Amino acid sequence: MRGLLGLLMLWAGPLAAVDCREVTHLNQAFTVCEVDPARDELRLFLRDDVGDILGSFRAVERHAGRPLAFAMNAGMYHDDRRPVGHFIEDGQEETRVIEGPGPGNFGLLPNGVFCITRDRARVIETRAYQADRPACRHATQSGPLLVRNGALHPRLIPDGTSRHIRNGVGTSASGDRAVFAISQAPVNFHDFATLFRDRLGLGNALYLDGKVSRLHAPQLGRSDFGLRMGPIVGVLAPVDGDGSAD
Repeated sequence: MRGLLGLLMLWAGPLAAVDCREVTHLNQAFTVCEVDPARDELRLFLRDDVGDILGSFRAVERHAGRPLAFAMNAGMYHDDRRPVGHFIEDGQEETRVIEGPGPGNFGLLPNGVFCITRDRARVIETRAYQADRPACRHATQSGPLLVRNGALHPRLIPDGTSRHIRNGVGTSASGDRAVFAISQAPVNFHDFATLFRDRLGLGNALYLDGKVSRLHAPQLGRSDFGLRMGPIVGVLAPVDGDGSAD
């Protein structure tokens, strides 16, 4: 009982740091969660202390010893749940950058990297990322790059018939704003991309995945279940009432 009470105390108040809400775009429903990278403890999760892949929101919370204010699957992965592309967790590179084209959505160039630094988060086109190699504390590569400097990916078709539950992330040019989105019903790539550009006002956005897309948003009373995941992105809840972590 003490453990449950402690968890409830941690969850009181500070979880509201991440703003999750429902929005409508092109008569379709989405859930978006907005994060302030300078304020919120935004990071990626893959492995526990012995190197096993965590794979679920609950496992992340057990590993961190703190609740998540928000979380989402964060990139494509192999059958053994290893990341398909470049991945950095807490400064340690798990997998290298893949620059060339390839099969599937990941290899539909241009693709990109979601990079989290100390107080910024940015979506960066892969080859630009490779040329600059910013000091990312956490990074995950995925594709396609839905929006780049305000322009949609050239292969996106307005009336595309491939429709899935999809999730992704968009960032402002300065990196002071990161918005994660998941569709509530199957959606095509084009409509999902325009959500970030036209509805959320973000010039860069990266597709994270489809079919397996899941969201943990306790302020909405939502925590999706399903098959075990690979990379996870999330915000750890602060542990005191003034919004700071101990």
